[in-house]
Amino acid sequence: MIPLKDDTPRYSTPLVNYFLIIANVAVFLLESSLDRRSEAAFINVFGLIPARVAAMLDLAGPHAHMLGHPLSPVFAFLPIITSMFLHGSWLHILFNMWFLWIFGRNVEESLGHFPYLIFYFTCGVAAALAQIMADLGSVLPMVGASGAIAGVMGGYFVLYPRARVLMLVPFFFVFFLWLPAWVVLGYWFVLQFLSGVGTALVMSGRNTGGVAFWAHVGGFITGVLLVRLFPSRVRRYRYSN
Repeated sequence: MIPLKDDTPRYSTPLVNYFLIIANVAVFLLESSLDRRSEAAFINVFGLIPARVAAMLDLAGPHAHMLGHPLSPVFAFLPIITSMFLHGSWLHILFNMWFLWIFGRNVEESLGHFPYLIFYFTCGVAAALAQIMADLGSVLPMVGASGAIAGVMGGYFVLYPRARVLMLVPFFFVFFLWLPAWVVLGYWFVLQFLSGVGTALVMSGRNTGGVAFWAHVGGFITGVLLVRLFPSRVRRYRYSN
């Protein structure tokens, strides 16, 4: 199922959401302009590698010997932020930015511009930490904004549970369906959690790539728990006679 739009009204311009989308697209265009070897080196430096963080925290997993030396705190921890702006393909960034566009605007509307920015990055960091703890030994770079966006979706789940979301549903043939936000986002979260559990059981002990499901789970839960700690912005309406 693919969300197309929601029915929640907005009364301000989502400037931070625009900025985040533009920044992500700009970085991806930079990635795409590099040759294959340079792009791999770029992602290796700025993508998040769980085993580097584990090594710095003296929690190194079984693949720590593959990291190389020396390893600095900046080299290990800075990618927790920079990896949020990297993507692996056009499809990857397209889906991430579309979900951010659909759900981020109203969360920014509720929180205000700067608090929304803090909320976004906090969820992204929490998502990264969740994935690190789930796979301490991984030496594969993790990239993508989906952990932070999952936090935004968790915030939307709490703030606008009764909002309706128009979904495109491909099932033998394509049809459109309005669903409550709590159903759409609740279903998405359960799917991520079950996928994370399934992946952990099937891929246990293997250092292979795939979707960072635990980043999605950690980001969403953080968004759910964190969003109410931010005071809601007072909305200003324009009246006409």
